[in-house]
Parts: sequence; structure tokens; C-alpha cells
Amino acid sequence: MTIDIDRFLTTVAAAIHDKKVPVVDLIAVQTQDPFKVLVATILSARTMDETTAAASARLFRVAPDCESLARLTEAQIAGLIYPVGFYKTKAKHLAMLPEALRRYNCKIPDTIEELVTLPGVGRKTANLVVSVAFQKPAICVDTHVHRIMNIWEYVDTDTPLKTEMALRAKLPQKHWIGVNSLLVAFGQSICRPVSPKCDICPLQPECPQKGVRPRKIPGIKMEKNQVMKCVS
Repeated sequence: MTIDIDRFLTTVAAAIHDKKVPVVDLIAVQTQDPFKVLVATILSARTMDETTAAASARLFRVAPDCESLARLTEAQIAGLIYPVGFYKTKAKHLAMLPEALRRYNCKIPDTIEELVTLPGVGRKTANLVVSVAFQKPAICVDTHVHRIMNIWEYVDTDTPLKTEMALRAKLPQKHWIGVNSLLVAFGQSICRPVSPKCDICPLQPECPQKGVRPRKIPGIKMEKNQVMKCVS
């Protein structure tokens, strides 16, 4: 089955219009500050959005820019960002960040190649900063994008990096910047990794549902690519 990716993403956008915006996107809209987007993205790894938002707010009250972050010790940063996941490692990376940014005059670079040289920044973080902070074409592939694109059989990959490369070759560039935000919200609310809500998904009749086990609902029998059936 070959899906119509334009229609699938348009349908997803309509389905999640009332869902929470991912925290990094929200910070980008509110601040339009690449430094804060980068720091929030580093904090967000393996961390719930609510925890990331609270930790970012605490840190930015004390260190809203590169210069003020440089005045904090690693221990002070750790205290401000706790309890984000791996907070000690993230505090270490953030303490190193101002020195690493000196070569860019304390400005956040806008290319993936430069961003991945910074402490704590991998391709996922770099792609998100480029796309969200600078509105430049880049594809941020997190667990939701990787998982859902494979469920749809739009790609056939076994790692996020392979998914990114496959999408760069196949996905129309007009979708690059927004695809992460769409599929994160969709993956958190409807196409969940555990007990996905296929019964309310508008894509259900057409979705290949590769490897999917829909949630079980008492009195409801779900069959692949079919709408709900009531059973006695």
C-alpha cells in the first residue's frame, strides 16, 4: 500500500488541532530565541513536556542567555533543571555550552553540521533547532516520527537515522519543518506506542497499521482497516 502523504499529514493536522503544542515549539513561538530553543531541546530528551517546561522556566529566569549561563556552576544548573531525565549529564553539557559557543560569538549556529559539534547535541536536537528556531528545512526524527512513518509503511527503516535519511529522499520539503510537531502530538494523543487509539483515528480505514496492536475496548471488536464493530 502506498499512502498519500500529503493527505495523511493534512488529516493528522486536523485531528490534533486541539492538542497541546510540543514544548520546544511553544518556546520557539513565545521567545523567538535560538538559545532558549536549543537549551529547551537539550532538556526535553527523555523528559515529559510538562517537566521540560517547568525546568526551562526555572533556568531561563536565572540564565536567559549564553553569558548568564556561563556564570552558573554545573551544580547550580543541575539544581535548576532537576528532575528532567539525566539531569546530571544535561547539567554537565549545559555548563560546557558557553565555552563551546565562543567560536560563534555566543550565537547559536544554524546548520546541523555546526550544531552537532556542541555538547549534548545530536542530529535529532540539531534538526529540531534548525527547523523550529531558524525555520530552515530540516527533519527532526524522534521516536514518534520514526515509529509512525514505519506504521504507515511510508519508510521501511530500523533506526531514527535511517528514517531521517529516507525521509530526506522521499518526503516533500514543504513538510520537513512541521512533520515533527504534527507526529509528536499525534503520537502522544492518538497513535500511541502502547494501546493506540485506532478506534478514533481518522486514518484508520486506510492506515497499513504495520506492527500495531490497537487498544482493547470492552464490547468493541477492532479489525484491521475496519471501523468499530459492536459485539455482544
